[in-house]
Amino acid sequence: MMQPLRSSRFAVHLLLAGFTAAHAQTAGAPLVTPVPTAATTNPTPDTTSNTTDLGNITVLGKLEEARSQIAPNLGATAYTVDKTQIEQEPQGANAPFNQILLRTPGVAQDSLGQLHLRGEHANLQYRINDVLLPEGITGFGAELDPRFVDSLQLITGSLPAQYGFRTAGIVDIQTKSGAFNNGGEAGIYGGSYDTVRPSFEYGGADGKFNYYFDGSYDYNTLGIENPTPASTAIHDQTNQYHAFSYLSYLLSDTSQVSAMFGASYSKFQIPNSPGQPAGTAPDGVTPWLPGSFDSSTLNENQTEQNYYAIAAYQKSDGDMDFQLAGFGRFSGVHFTPDPTGDLFFNGVASDVNRRLFSTGVQGDMSDRLNDTHTLRAGLTMLEEIAPTDSTTTVFNLLDTTPGDDSTAAPTGAPYPVAQSNTVDAQFYGVYVQDEWKISPQFTVNYGTRFDVYESSTDHENQISPRINAIYKVTNATTIHAGYARYFTPPPLESVNSADIAAFAGPPGDNGTSNLPPGSVTQNDPVKAERSHYFDAGISQKITPKLTAGLDGYYKIAKNQLDDGFFGQSLVPSSFNYRKGKIYGVELTTSYADGGFSTYANAAYSVAQGEDIDSAQFLFSPSDLAYIQNHYVNLDHDQTVTASGGVAYTWKHTDSATRVYLDALFGSGLRKNEVMPDGSTIPNGAKVPTYWTLNVGAEQEFRIGSGSLLKLRLDIINLLDRTYQLRDGSGIGVNAAQYGMRFGVFGSISCSM
Repeated sequence: MMQPLRSSRFAVHLLLAGFTAAHAQTAGAPLVTPVPTAATTNPTPDTTSNTTDLGNITVLGKLEEARSQIAPNLGATAYTVDKTQIEQEPQGANAPFNQILLRTPGVAQDSLGQLHLRGEHANLQYRINDVLLPEGITGFGAELDPRFVDSLQLITGSLPAQYGFRTAGIVDIQTKSGAFNNGGEAGIYGGSYDTVRPSFEYGGADGKFNYYFDGSYDYNTLGIENPTPASTAIHDQTNQYHAFSYLSYLLSDTSQVSAMFGASYSKFQIPNSPGQPAGTAPDGVTPWLPGSFDSSTLNENQTEQNYYAIAAYQKSDGDMDFQLAGFGRFSGVHFTPDPTGDLFFNGVASDVNRRLFSTGVQGDMSDRLNDTHTLRAGLTMLEEIAPTDSTTTVFNLLDTTPGDDSTAAPTGAPYPVAQSNTVDAQFYGVYVQDEWKISPQFTVNYGTRFDVYESSTDHENQISPRINAIYKVTNATTIHAGYARYFTPPPLESVNSADIAAFAGPPGDNGTSNLPPGSVTQNDPVKAERSHYFDAGISQKITPKLTAGLDGYYKIAKNQLDDGFFGQSLVPSSFNYRKGKIYGVELTTSYADGGFSTYANAAYSVAQGEDIDSAQFLFSPSDLAYIQNHYVNLDHDQTVTASGGVAYTWKHTDSATRVYLDALFGSGLRKNEVMPDGSTIPNGAKVPTYWTLNVGAEQEFRIGSGSLLKLRLDIINLLDRTYQLRDGSGIGVNAAQYGMRFGVFGSISCSM
């Protein structure tokens, strides 16, 4: 399985042949302020003596700082959130991870825990301590816990050459470290929707050894968005477990090894919508079981699990620096239907079990050649295997009016169709780039990467040039512009590998109840997306305390990737539009003065595609015909997205008081438009505009000499506004969902 990795050992050794660079970390910006700046140099650590003049903490700090500059986000737009800012957002560290990202510019909220950045469906890459975290199968649960985040950056725009495969944005997480977060904290969070969430974290350092652990458990009765506007959902319990650990050991003043482990296990009930009409009964006369079936008593469930491990070696020596990391991950999603109810309402009951196994290696290095040039290069090799087992219970279909296929109805007893399929893929990427400081004010970062995607169904590659220019007009004004050629392979875990022919049914019948809509059987393989991306922006420090930014982007795509939830299983499937275009603009502002801080973001976005050219069996004939000759809005396209907040912290002698107010606005995701003649324009309309308001407060109390007690109160959707995220129509949308109604939550925790 790993032969391609073994054959590339020489490339790894060549990469690590001594090239490194030491750069200081660009200062973290206030929340949501863009940072399109060039890296700055860092004084070289003294390595000429056998004795260590610096303490272990100082050495760790320098290594962490150097690591962040092996592959800096030169010319891209980066938005920074640190652990203090997380505490000033709704629910703080107890919030789902996607809610933290939702407060950054250009991120639109969707149902089922999904986020969309700059008009893209997913296409986000996650990194932990600058190491790629392989993708997992998209589910409802947020496997990453904000509790272990020391700071994170959302990097978007025209990305430098070190970023490949997933290109809408990079979520780069720097974890807490026991050396800098010595001690522990335990607490419990709870409130509305029967929420109970105990958690703990603990870290410390013992000589050269540094460790950090955290864990949490979450139970509530609103695991997935409610399909009805009611304040409470039916059959929506969830149990979620999360754990994370970070370990590191200093080998010397210039090197360290580290390891990270993460685990999450979640169980979800799929919420019910009462009063649903029954589907067509077998033989068109009576249900296949006596009596009726109440849709509020359906019992569908989903189990999700994710486990990953990362090991890394970092070396920093003078002007040279590198990091080599290996990683592995397992991800699984198992959807179990209601075996009786799903047949009654849908004519199909699908038990789907998808798994994803990922292994790989990543190497990055840099060399500060002189005062004007810094050379960087790296490689990533990843192998994925995605087996899927499914058992789909179906009916045969038979014409009730001979010669008229539109009258085909279920007949006879249901029976299972079992399938077992495995797809695999290899991802290879190499890059080289040069940071050229033409003058103290003007920096150009240019380079290229070469990516290869080899899968069971597709074989593609591309050379992708990148260039970004950053010009510091004055000490208060910075402008940037860039171009990136992107190559985005489809997420293997979302490539539908079902055998459509298995649902053809016996000869003489009209197939089965699980045939594609309108008997569309074409299933061209999902392809890699290829795009040209342009980005330009300005960051302006209006006063020493007030900063604003404006950024615009335009993307032209071939084989525009998208995902959707088709059928009854809530596991996404990928497909391509033959061509796509995405463009928009973002405005950000932030202000900080002592304990007072505030921010506001607004984004305008348009995302469109034309002509479905893969996985056509997922669509109805009428939708395929319309999209073939018309640009349609992508289902996740939200024209206007905005967020904002204000917080104040009173510092006391040995404690603090914190209050916040937070607001979200969305103009609405897409839905189908029904025309007067009864025809439908896919994604031609949108759900209603919405906004929500959240408030909260936290009070600290010093207990004795070393302990700190924290009491927190959060009120979500203060005005109890009813708002719809999805209405159940649109491309790849199979259910209605509403946002959380009014909720009151509180916590008590103690740290020492």
